[in-house]
Amino acid sequence: MKFEDTYIGAVWYTVKSLSTGLKVTLKEFFTRKVTEQYPENRKTQHISERHRARLVMPHDADGNNKCIACGLCQQTCPNGTIRITTKTVTDEETGKSKKMLVEYNYDLGACMFCQLCVNVCPKNAIEFSNEFENAVFDRKKLVLKLNR
Repeated sequence: MKFEDTYIGAVWYTVKSLSTGLKVTLKEFFTRKVTEQYPENRKTQHISERHRARLVMPHDADGNNKCIACGLCQQTCPNGTIRITTKTVTDEETGKSKKMLVEYNYDLGACMFCQLCVNVCPKNAIEFSNEFENAVFDRKKLVLKLNR
């Protein structure tokens, strides 16, 4: 008969395994806490620069953007979250036709933040920002118009 099979052996094995678990628990009880209290630490919270939260189209001081309406971001997007509306305009001086951006719709609720659209853009007209507070009660508010 083994020692573990006796009553005393079973009690000893129980106390030994319980003390092993308590040792881990007590060690973690005295370590520094890593949980951050989100609403209270908004001003001190560190967000990595590589964090992808929302697609934005930067504009200059005059309100112009760099988008040339090529449509590569729309074609590359695996979910179809980007929808571009363009129109063709002829330049009066040169007589050449050129695409112009009419509307740039981005569905934040369907985006999987893969960054394929940002990587394929030839003019770097779109980028991801660190604005991570995007909660809304209506899904229709997640469809954003970026060219305004």
